[in-house]
Amino acid sequence: MPSPAPRLVLHHVNVGTARPLRIGERRILTAIGKAPVAGPVRVGRMGLDGDEQADPSVHGGLEKAVYAYPAVHYAFWQAQRRERGVSLFDEVLPPGFMGENLTVEGLLEHEVFVGDRLHFPDCVLRVTAPREPCYKFDAVMGFARAGRAMALAGHCGYYLAVDEPGTIAAGQTAWLQPGQRGLSIAQALAGKWAKHAR
Repeated sequence: MPSPAPRLVLHHVNVGTARPLRIGERRILTAIGKAPVAGPVRVGRMGLDGDEQADPSVHGGLEKAVYAYPAVHYAFWQAQRRERGVSLFDEVLPPGFMGENLTVEGLLEHEVFVGDRLHFPDCVLRVTAPREPCYKFDAVMGFARAGRAMALAGHCGYYLAVDEPGTIAAGQTAWLQPGQRGLSIAQALAGKWAKHAR
């Protein structure tokens, strides 16, 4: 008897608009700050209704329309911030803090591969790439080299293309349809990080 298809549980659907962020003397535009929304949200080819990306050359577009992040990694970031004195208490980071559209449970970076498809009740999303953190992530996280910590830990989450538009809502479950399984998100991140480290 074949084993059941791996499943992913969607805890939160998060959207946000581009806003200014001060980094030192500079003011930059970023849409990393996202917040949960209730009820079904339309998912189009370019992402979720009500969501924006400030820099389409890095985030967004057809291949990076939706960003999913495993909720289990939040404890890691809370500890990282506490160790560096960014947070003096055992704070709980809110959903969307990592800039993710989907806060999920299950299917970590070593378990999903480029080309895998996630079948939600009313839409289908395809895994495309790991997130590569930029300098804005350091500013939001509150300490230098936060992006490096993400890469070393492998806690990057994954981008998704929208193969079949529809709607999506918190509380839904998706089942995973394997693709060719040639490159996991963890392997893809390690390969990209190795190139940056040279």
